[in-house]
Amino acid sequence: MATAELASERESDYLSQLTMAAARYENRTAQRERNRTVLETRGVLYADAPERVEKRLARLGADWAMARAIERTPTEPPSSAGSTLQLPPEAFTGEVLGLERIIGRNNLAPVAFLEEGFQVSRSVGRVTITGPGGGHGTGFMVSPSLLLTNNHVLRTPEDANRSRVAFAFQDGVDGGPLVPAVFALEPQRFFVTDRALDYSLVAVAPRGTQGEALSSFGRLVLSEAQGKVIIGEFVNIIQHPRGEPKQIALRDNQIVDVLERFLHYESDTREGSSGSPVFNDQWEVVALHHSAVPKTDDQGRPLSVDGSVWRPDMGDQQLAWRANEGVRISRVLSALHEVSLTGEAARLRDEVFTTGLTPAPVESAPPMPMPTADGDSSQVGADGSRAQARAKAQEQAQGLLSPVADGAAQLTIPLRITVGFGIPSVSSAASVSSAGLLASVPTLAPTPTAAPQPSAGRTDVVSAVEKDVDAALINHRLARERPYHDRAADAAAREAYYASVDTGDGDALRRALTALLEETHTPQPRYKPMRLVYPWVDLHKDGRLRSIYSGKDFSPEELIRADAAVAEARLARVQELLLQESTAGPAEFEAEFDALEASMPFNCEHVVPQSWFAKQEPMRGDLHHLFACEVGCNSFRGNFPYFDFPDFEEAVRDDCGMRESVGFEPVNGKGAVSRATLYFLLRYPAQVGDAAREFPEDRLPVLLQWHESEPVTEYELHRNAAIAEIQGNRNPLIDHPEWAREIDFSGVWP
Repeated sequence: MATAELASERESDYLSQLTMAAARYENRTAQRERNRTVLETRGVLYADAPERVEKRLARLGADWAMARAIERTPTEPPSSAGSTLQLPPEAFTGEVLGLERIIGRNNLAPVAFLEEGFQVSRSVGRVTITGPGGGHGTGFMVSPSLLLTNNHVLRTPEDANRSRVAFAFQDGVDGGPLVPAVFALEPQRFFVTDRALDYSLVAVAPRGTQGEALSSFGRLVLSEAQGKVIIGEFVNIIQHPRGEPKQIALRDNQIVDVLERFLHYESDTREGSSGSPVFNDQWEVVALHHSAVPKTDDQGRPLSVDGSVWRPDMGDQQLAWRANEGVRISRVLSALHEVSLTGEAARLRDEVFTTGLTPAPVESAPPMPMPTADGDSSQVGADGSRAQARAKAQEQAQGLLSPVADGAAQLTIPLRITVGFGIPSVSSAASVSSAGLLASVPTLAPTPTAAPQPSAGRTDVVSAVEKDVDAALINHRLARERPYHDRAADAAAREAYYASVDTGDGDALRRALTALLEETHTPQPRYKPMRLVYPWVDLHKDGRLRSIYSGKDFSPEELIRADAAVAEARLARVQELLLQESTAGPAEFEAEFDALEASMPFNCEHVVPQSWFAKQEPMRGDLHHLFACEVGCNSFRGNFPYFDFPDFEEAVRDDCGMRESVGFEPVNGKGAVSRATLYFLLRYPAQVGDAAREFPEDRLPVLLQWHESEPVTEYELHRNAAIAEIQGNRNPLIDHPEWAREIDFSGVWP
C-alpha cells in the first residue's frame, strides 16, 4: 500500500480546525482592517503586496500602464453597460475585461465565463463516508486518477476505503435530478494526507459502479504560480454544502487577507463546504476550502447561532460564522512535492503536476482550454523538480528573459546547449529589419547533434508574444486619448512629492532624495519595454518615438513589433534549450542565456548598462533610465561609460555618436541621459563604480555639464509624469534642475 502522512503536533479534527481558523482570523484583525481601508480608499490594486499585484496583472496579460489607464477613465462605479475605455470593439480583449472587473469598472462577464464554469464543475463531486462517524464533504479531481479533499473529511486510508465520490449529483436544466456517477476510492493505490494543511489526496477507481469512465469527468489543473488572486478580488466556490446537490457561490466571497498558507474570504451568504475548490474569475483553483471562521467566546470556543458553545453534534448549520478560510493551493502543491514516494505512487503524484490536460468534451458546450502553469506537458521527475525548473525558465522567458533571484540560473535539470540564433519567421520581421530594428544575429557553433525537430511549444510561443503585442497596442490607443502633458496637474504632483524634502545641506539632500525615491518606488515593474516604454512613456508630442542617441524616429507600432519578433525568437530558443538533454549545469545555461540576450537585443537602451548591476530588478525595469533606441546604436554604445570628447564636433563618428576605449558620447539626448544617470545614482547608491569600465566619480562633471547645456524639455516632463503614474517615483533632476549643483553626489559611489 502506498501511504504517506505528514506529522503534525496538533489534532486536526473539525473542531480543532475551527478553533485554529478563528485564532488566525483574530490575530490578523489589524492587517485585515488596513486592507479594507486601502480597498475603500485606493482600490484592489493597492491592498496586496506590489509584487503579488504585478504577477496578477501579468497573469491577466495586463500591466501597470493598462491598469493606470483604466483607473484614469471617468466612470460611474461599477459599470454594467460595457467597457469604460475608449477602444474599438475589436481591440477589447478578455484581458481588458478581466482587469476592468478586478478594478471594479465593469461588472459584466464574457459568455464563455458560464461555459467554463460548467466545464470545471464536472470535476467536482460529493464525498460520502459510510459507517460510524460518516458524513459528507466535497472533493475534486486534480489528475486523471487522484481526488483532493480535506484531511478532516478523509483522515485515514480506512476512512477513504469506506467512502465514495459521486459526480453529477446535481439538478439538470429541466430542474430534475441527474443520475450521479458513483466511484469507489482506492487508498491502497494512493493516499497522502497532511493535517497541518488539512488536505488528503486519494486515488479513485477508474470505473464507476455502473461502468462509467472516470476520465469523462476531467480534472482541474493546479498551478503553483503566484498571481492567481489578490486581496479584494471575488472568488467562486463549487460545492456540495451539507451533502446537498452541487451548488455554486458565484463571485460571492471577497478575499480580505492573504496569509502564508491560507486565504480569508468573506461573504454575506453562508460558509463553504469542506473540500471545495475555490476559483478566481478565470476558473483557476486558488484554494482548497477547509473551514468556516466561527464567532467565538472569550475563551476562543466556537459559538452556535443561539450564543451557546457549539459542538460538532449540532451540525454546521448551527455554527455562528463570520468568514471562510481556504488553504492556498500553491502551499498544498509545495507540500505534496516534499512527500517521499516511490514507484507507482510517485508516478500518480507526478500526474498532478503534469499540465496541459483538459476535461473531456461535453455535448452541450465545447471543451475548455484549461489554465496551465507553464505550458509544458512533459514528464516530471519523481520529486517534481523538472516541472518546477521548466516553469521557472518559461516564466523568465515570458517576461522577456529578465533574470530574477530564483530564475533560470538556478536550473538543476540536465541541458544540452545547441543554439543557432536566427531571425524569427514572424510577419513583421522583414519590415522591421529594413528599418534597422533587428540585429544581424550571428549563428553560434552548435554541439554536433541530430537535426532538431520543430518545437512543440512554437504555437504557445507565438501566442504569448501576440498577447504582449495586443496589450501594447491597446496601451498605445489609450495613450492617444490623453493630453500629452498636463502642466497644472504635474506641478501640483511635483509640489506634493517633495513637500518633506529639506534642501539646506548637500549631503542631507542626497540622503533625503534617496530615501524618497526608494520609498515611493512602488510598484516596481519588470523590464518589458514593448508594454511600458514605447506605447506612452517615451512618446514625443507628435506621437512618434525617437532614438535617444541617433534621433531617428519610429512609430510605436514599429518598435513594438520589432521587439515582438525578438521576443518570439528568444522564447523559441529557450524552449529548444529546455527540450535538450545533457549535463550542462546552471553556469553553462546562464552563459548561453546571456549570449542569447546579447545577440538579440531589444530596441531599448538602459542608460546605465545592465552589466553594471548584473541585470537585477528593480534596476533593470526602472523606467527612468529606459529609452527607445534602435539596436544598432544600442549595441554600438555597449557598456561604455559616457565621455565628453574634446574634438567631438570635428571627429568622424557613427550616426549614434563617438566611441573609443575611454567611453561613448552620443549625438543626441545628452541632457536626458545625464539626468537619467543622475537619477540612477541617487536611487541606487553604491551600484555604479565598483568595477572597471563603470562610470567613475571623476566623470560626474560630464553629467553636470550635459545637464546644464541641454535644459529639461517638455518631452522629459511628459516622461517623468508618465513614469510616476506607473512606478510611483519621480526624477528630481527633471523636477528641480537647480538641485544638480546642490546635491552632494560624493556618497553615491562605493
